[in-house]
Amino acid sequence: DYELCEEWGHLYPVPREDLINLHREHLLHLLEMGDMEKALQLLQRVEDPGVCLAISEQSLDQHLNLAASHFLADYLTAHFYASLTTARRNEIQALYIGSKVLLTLPELSRVNYFHLSSRPLLMLEQLLMNMKVDWVAVAVQTLHQLLAGQEIGFTVEDIDNLLSKYAEKALNFPFTLKEKRS
Repeated sequence: DYELCEEWGHLYPVPREDLINLHREHLLHLLEMGDMEKALQLLQRVEDPGVCLAISEQSLDQHLNLAASHFLADYLTAHFYASLTTARRNEIQALYIGSKVLLTLPELSRVNYFHLSSRPLLMLEQLLMNMKVDWVAVAVQTLHQLLAGQEIGFTVEDIDNLLSKYAEKALNFPFTLKEKRS
């Protein structure tokens, strides 16, 4: 049905908003099915860059699954970086980086941290509070690689400060040790 509507749109004038809605719904359907290749082909078929940007951004705001969010954040960053406002660019890059960090976690645990995918620093803090030290090590390594030369609202120094803060708390004893005297 989507393809028929798309063909109809090529033959007859369709209002811009209706065209955006059609392509957005088609894109969301493809992403829900996990067909990233057809989703990419759909975005490439859209001739008007403004319409393509609107479709991609509106779809990203639907808070889809991890793979779809990662795909859309990557697509928007790769194709529309200059067209985005600084705040929106930082938001999309944070989502991209957060989804990359989520992909480093064990598959069954990802659902517990998905709500933090757009806030990677907070996700890292949550992992630290949950004592997932092995996961934190992999997440920090991934973040260090992804943040090289990027500006998304936090830096490698912020990560290091967070790690230092929790390392200090781990060494903080709530009681004093008493010596036994003989």
